[in-house]
Amino acid sequence: MDSFIPVEKINTLLKRTRDVPLRDINSIIQKGISLKGLELEEAAALLQCTDKEKVNEIYCAAGSVKESVYGKRLVLFAPLYLSSTCINSCLYCGFRRENRVAERNVLTYEEVALETEVLIRDGHKRLLLVAGEDPARCGIDYIERAIEVIYGTRTEVGGIKRVNINVAPMSVKGFQRLKSTGIGTYQLFQETYHQPTYRRFHPAGPKSDYITRLFALDCAQEAGIDDVGMGVLFGLYDYRFETLALLCHVRHLEGEFGVGPHTISVPRIEPASNSPISKHPPYKVSDESFKKLVAILRLAVPYTGMILSTREDAIFRDELLNIGISQISANSKTYPGGYSRKDNSGNSSGQFLLGDKRTTSEVINDISRHGFTPSFCTACYRVGRTGREFMDYAKPGQIQRFCLPNSLLTFKEYLLDFGADNLQKAGEAIIREQLASIKDQKIRSATKKKLKEVEEGGRDMYF
Repeated sequence: MDSFIPVEKINTLLKRTRDVPLRDINSIIQKGISLKGLELEEAAALLQCTDKEKVNEIYCAAGSVKESVYGKRLVLFAPLYLSSTCINSCLYCGFRRENRVAERNVLTYEEVALETEVLIRDGHKRLLLVAGEDPARCGIDYIERAIEVIYGTRTEVGGIKRVNINVAPMSVKGFQRLKSTGIGTYQLFQETYHQPTYRRFHPAGPKSDYITRLFALDCAQEAGIDDVGMGVLFGLYDYRFETLALLCHVRHLEGEFGVGPHTISVPRIEPASNSPISKHPPYKVSDESFKKLVAILRLAVPYTGMILSTREDAIFRDELLNIGISQISANSKTYPGGYSRKDNSGNSSGQFLLGDKRTTSEVINDISRHGFTPSFCTACYRVGRTGREFMDYAKPGQIQRFCLPNSLLTFKEYLLDFGADNLQKAGEAIIREQLASIKDQKIRSATKKKLKEVEEGGRDMYF
């Protein structure tokens, strides 16, 4: 198989769009606001726009699009690292096989259950399962059983309702087994779409095969996993090229399967143990450039969920919520056993260093102060709104009919089960405000009724 990334076309577009007239930039922004997405050349023009007034308009437009599609809700999740062993040599990663200093660990099933219990009691309903590539110790048999353990773990406040997955590529048969466990989204990052750069930073191990990784999401779709997530590790190569290549990957999936990515993640390189490259990225992305690429991705692919991890610091993360981000991790630990350990001995052996070290409750307090509704909703996957059906609602902005009511119900549940006194008053005010904003009177009335049921002890309410 050959790469579907049109390298020469991307480079040509970046040259052609260096000096696009501001009136054309304005037209592109207006198109983005209409939820029609952007063509590759239009995205290239916005990426190279340096006019401060127009860049601010790009930010505002992206925030408007995000709110049109998803409303004021922000989905929260936590990563659960199963292992830190890996047979790859990714030069930017603390888990790479040559890193002899980093502690290596694969969780036992008892430890998986313990980690899950801690996260449930922290208020989480959805997890992102992460594992290094190690077929001997952490292959499909282990992953299947770990997922079973997570779904089977219960506490006095409930359990995990959705497990998303970020693990190495599999065969179609392997993906079929993964699907049968009841996962949500399968997530895989290409890291960099620039092949010479990819070869440089992935010198050994199965991950060194660029093409296999490039077509992994195709294999997942062929296996029936119709919610997939993609992303780039920004900082390995020119962010403008990477952004356009990522959009080419989006269009490839849309053309092949009629379904684009359920999520797009935008991690930037952060320092990792014994990785000089991670501390001095070859193509460091400034905050302003990062904000711009986030906003442009939101305009270009308005229907997709956009994920921001705890790599970024708290202040910057809060700023990015207004320009397109719709999902965030909270209280993340990037090493196996991080949630249940009593000490911090694993911090030095994490996959990367954290920028945002706030607890889940602190994140919720902060985003609530900014007028956002924290959401622990898992309804879409549980009622079958995935793949094309999800896109049918998301693309015209109709998914908000479910997102907003479900976010209010899960937030109400969180306030009752976990909310401190200082959050209760602010949280209830947000719920009243957002409830009043539901335009459909029947949905508003039904939501109000379900909120009352939650208050009276009902749990796991959703539309």
